[in-house]
Amino acid sequence: MSTNQETRGFQSEVKQLLQLMIHSLYSNKEIFLRELISNASDAADKLRFNALSNPALYEGDGELRVRVSFDADKGTLTISDNGIGMTREQVIDHLGTIAKSGTKEFLTALGQDQAKDSQLIGQFGVGFYSAFIVADKVTVKTRAAGEATDKGVLWESAGEGEYSVADIEKKSRGTDVILHLREDEKEFLNEWRLRDIIGKYSDHIGLPVEMLTKEYDDEGKETGEKWEKINKSDALWTRSKTTFPMKNIRNFINI
Repeated sequence: MSTNQETRGFQSEVKQLLQLMIHSLYSNKEIFLRELISNASDAADKLRFNALSNPALYEGDGELRVRVSFDADKGTLTISDNGIGMTREQVIDHLGTIAKSGTKEFLTALGQDQAKDSQLIGQFGVGFYSAFIVADKVTVKTRAAGEATDKGVLWESAGEGEYSVADIEKKSRGTDVILHLREDEKEFLNEWRLRDIIGKYSDHIGLPVEMLTKEYDDEGKETGEKWEKINKSDALWTRSKTTFPMKNIRNFINI
């Protein structure tokens, strides 16, 4: 149950960004998953750094990871992390505005060269909005590490100029980004399609990227589900050339 709900308008630059991103990146739409996993990894890094001086932020759970799951019946794809999380004020600041210099130049550059666009959004830190390339609604549930469980925040938007924010109960720290996929984007409700994208773009992420996968018995009957690590989960620069093909290095540096 949510409380203290309010509806707010996006900053004008965000409205422009959403329109540009949806149209200019559509031909390379799978990069939305790369961006959301990258954000989740950054949240884990921030928690790890802050916990150096305040170990209580781990809340008894120091096993940091990113999780990807989908619900084919509901048409949703969820990217979750148990990283630093956000307060209500941070949600409004980070998901409703672009608080960086050079915004005008960035928006002018976006859409000029499709090959460079996917690199631009990552560099400028607006990869979250790439979710709207494939989703007609995005829901975010988050709670900042160290905050009480009743200090969770619910953020929702259809990417059409405004968003809602409300207080919720959230037992676990971190952030869940739930994409309500468009009818013509159901290809991303496929385990092997997601595995391929994760392997292509996120294999270098320095913490486990897990997927909820089905388990079967010897007769092929489904027996349950489990979280399975999909990526290599070690730093790119620690791996030899024989185990890390040049094409993966090109993907990593966006060549």
